[in-house]
Amino acid sequence: MPNITQAMLEEALAYGRTFTSQGKTAQYIPYLRHVDRDLVGISVQTADGQRLSAGDAQTRFTVQSIAKVVALALALQDRGEKYLFSGRVGLEPTGDPFNSIIRLETDKKPYNPFINAGAIAVVGAIKGRTGTEKFERLFRFFEKLCGSKGISLCGEAYLSERETGDKNRALAYHLKATKMLEGDVGENLDVYFRMCSLYVTAEDIAHLALVLANRGVDPVTGERLMAAEHARIIRALMVTCGMYEGSGEFAVKVGFPSKSGVGGGIASAMLDRMGIGVFGPALDGRGNSVAGIAMLEYLAKAMDIRLF
Repeated sequence: MPNITQAMLEEALAYGRTFTSQGKTAQYIPYLRHVDRDLVGISVQTADGQRLSAGDAQTRFTVQSIAKVVALALALQDRGEKYLFSGRVGLEPTGDPFNSIIRLETDKKPYNPFINAGAIAVVGAIKGRTGTEKFERLFRFFEKLCGSKGISLCGEAYLSERETGDKNRALAYHLKATKMLEGDVGENLDVYFRMCSLYVTAEDIAHLALVLANRGVDPVTGERLMAAEHARIIRALMVTCGMYEGSGEFAVKVGFPSKSGVGGGIASAMLDRMGIGVFGPALDGRGNSVAGIAMLEYLAKAMDIRLF
C-alpha cells in the first residue's frame, strides 16, 4: 500500500470538485439550502502521526448524522450492548430513507442506530437527569473524539432543525408510544437537534474516524476513549448502514467504514491505518456528498486500501 501524500490529497480534491455540479445542498433544512455547494475539503490523519489536509478542510459545517456515531458510542458506554441492541435498536440495514417511519408500525424497534428513529432511541438511552445534562455529556465526549476545542453549536442550524423537525417528532412520539424511547420526548428531541447542529471541520471528523480506526484509542494522547469492542461494532455498522440507503453501493465502490451527514461531511475509518474526513455540501439523492464519495473512491483506488 503506497503512503498517503499531499500530492495524492490534492489530486483527490481536484477530482472531487468536478462532481459538485451533480448535486445540491439539503433543501428540507432551511439553513442548509444556502450553503455554498462548491465547497470541497479533505483531511487525513494516520495512526503513525501524519496530518494532511487540502481544500476547505478547515471550513466549519454542521455535523448532522455523523453525530449519530458519537451518540452511539456514548450510549454503549453508558448502557452496554445487551441493553441497547436487545430492546432499543436493531443492527440491520434498511433500504428505506433515513427519516422513514413506515417500518416502525410493524417492527417497533428501529432497524439500526444510524436512521433517525434509531438515533433518537439511542439519545434516549444516554444517561442524564435532564436533556441539558445529556447534551453536555455528549458535547464533551464529542470534543474528545474529535481532538478539538473548536466545536460549537450553530444556533441558526439548531433553530432551523427544530422548526422543520416535525417528521422527527412523529418518529419520537411513535417510539415513546411503543416503549422504545426513554424519558421526555421533547428533551430527547432537543438533544438530537442540538447534536446534529454542531459545527465541525473535515479535520475534526478525520480525528473522530482515526479514533475508531485505532480501536477506540486516541493515538495523539494515548487515551482510550471507547472500548475496542464498541469501536468494532460502530465500524461494522458504518459499513452496512453508514451511507443511508446507498451503503451497499458505497461498500462495493469504496469499501471504507464510513458515516455521512447531510451537511456534506463523511467520516471514514481504515482499521489500524487512518481516519479520513471529507466535506462537500452538494448531495446526491440519498443525502451523501457527491464530491466526498468521489474523493474517497479516488483514494481507495490510488492506495489500494479497499476493505473487501
